[in-house]
Amino acid sequence: MTTPRGNEALVHALLAVSRSMVVLAARNLAALDADVTLAQYRTLVLLATSGPQRSAELARELDVAPSTLTRMCDRLERKHLVRRFHRDNDRRSTWLALTPAGRDLVGVVMRERLRELSAIVDEAQVDVSEESLDLLGRIVEASGELPDGLWWERWEISADPVDSVTLP
Repeated sequence: MTTPRGNEALVHALLAVSRSMVVLAARNLAALDADVTLAQYRTLVLLATSGPQRSAELARELDVAPSTLTRMCDRLERKHLVRRFHRDNDRRSTWLALTPAGRDLVGVVMRERLRELSAIVDEAQVDVSEESLDLLGRIVEASGELPDGLWWERWEISADPVDSVTLP
């Protein structure tokens, strides 16, 4: 059993790792000259993960005011990365979905992050154990994120025509 001190050390290590992940994402976006902020990129990732969403639900997920999301999506729409639409059975709600260009941008950034993480793991000469992989998997699950394989499956269909997108 892990002592509270051990849990605290793990939390601090994860905090440092999370800072590294933000740096990687920012560096990848800058290298691609994508003209997308980290907040905008997070919006694109959420749409890739969950498929089309009502703007109000997406604002809640991002923990931003609806007006903030509207301005952000105005910019993303001008860049042809998202599209707004109304469903026939719900004309009052505005829905948001990735365009193929938005999906492709997310894929390019994720693949570059994967390449960089692979290089970092190789450089660190990490000995991977089933226990460490299980720990990371449980942390991913507890944070509400998807395991990598499922994430890529969702990404693959995230820019399909809106009426055909159904996510489990």
